[in-house]
Amino acid sequence: MKLFKIAILAVSISIICTPLYGQVRKYSNEFLSIGLGGRALAMGSAQVAIVNDATAGYWNPAGLTHIKTAFSASIMHSEYFAGIAKYDYGAIGIPLKDEKRYIGISFIRFSVDDIANTLFLVQPDGSIDLDKVETFSVSDNAFLFSYAQKLPIKGLSAGGNFKIIRRRAGPFASAWGFGLDAAVQYEKKGLKLGLLAQDISGTFNAWSFYFDEEQKAVLQATNNILPTNSLEVTVPKFIFGAAYEFNVKDKFFVLPTFDFIMSTDGKRNVAIRTNSVSFDPRFGLELNYIKMIYLRAGVNNIQKTTDDFGEKISTAQPTIGVGIKIKAVSLDYAFTDIGDASEALYSHVFSLNLNVNSRKGTKVE
Repeated sequence: MKLFKIAILAVSISIICTPLYGQVRKYSNEFLSIGLGGRALAMGSAQVAIVNDATAGYWNPAGLTHIKTAFSASIMHSEYFAGIAKYDYGAIGIPLKDEKRYIGISFIRFSVDDIANTLFLVQPDGSIDLDKVETFSVSDNAFLFSYAQKLPIKGLSAGGNFKIIRRRAGPFASAWGFGLDAAVQYEKKGLKLGLLAQDISGTFNAWSFYFDEEQKAVLQATNNILPTNSLEVTVPKFIFGAAYEFNVKDKFFVLPTFDFIMSTDGKRNVAIRTNSVSFDPRFGLELNYIKMIYLRAGVNNIQKTTDDFGEKISTAQPTIGVGIKIKAVSLDYAFTDIGDASEALYSHVFSLNLNVNSRKGTKVE
């Protein structure tokens, strides 16, 4: 009850302070919504109720309480849009000595390198000087510091994140951001439930811009808006998840899972939307044999668009994948895409998970 009251207070303060201290941007810090981990991406990113390893710092920090080893680690590298954008991730989750409290650290980086800076490509006399073209990188970085603990109610755990955001656009702009997430997870026999409140305090990104006088003159001469220092606010997002694991003939397990996302930054192109909030469902399915060999599939990113003839159609992003777990090592693969299935390029994602040094009396599963 105390945790619930604190969450309500944080949301209330965020709602009151946001109009006063910053400007709400739709899709702010959207690089944190791409998703990560071969298992999760293969299951349509429906993870809030079932995550149980180091990736919980991202999907639901309360899930750290299901780590059964001395520590759990996860790493991933993937590339999107024919290698133009690169996504790197690493995380570790550690149980404390009392085995009721857990901590985690996660790092996420999404970047695009070798972008051409053409500010001075065209000279004052109209000639083109290729020697004036330089390159720069744009990167979005996040550090998540997670804490979770088991609550007195059996099967119930709670957790949260303190996150630091660092974004850079070459030498021209940078931002620092800070925010909080809160989460709970409940498990009873085969039933699994989860709730994640992202940016529950509002995540505030303070942007600073660095243009010298020569650069400013070029921007103004080409009718570009000269940006000024500003404060960008990421408003809360709520994700509810539910799953149920079926045991079929002892050795086979079936795990259907469902996430329901409520965004509060205005109308989005998702399955259900209003002028102020939007609702986006995700579906996932995992089949496994003796908890060693896994087959996975999912659907997310349900949208409405128009075809080549101007007709309204619905699209979705299907995902599939496999996984293998041998003792402490899990290797997961996902075949997915960004955008709808008919237009976007497909991406191959691999991730590696390590669960090292089983605690005394505990079997690695």
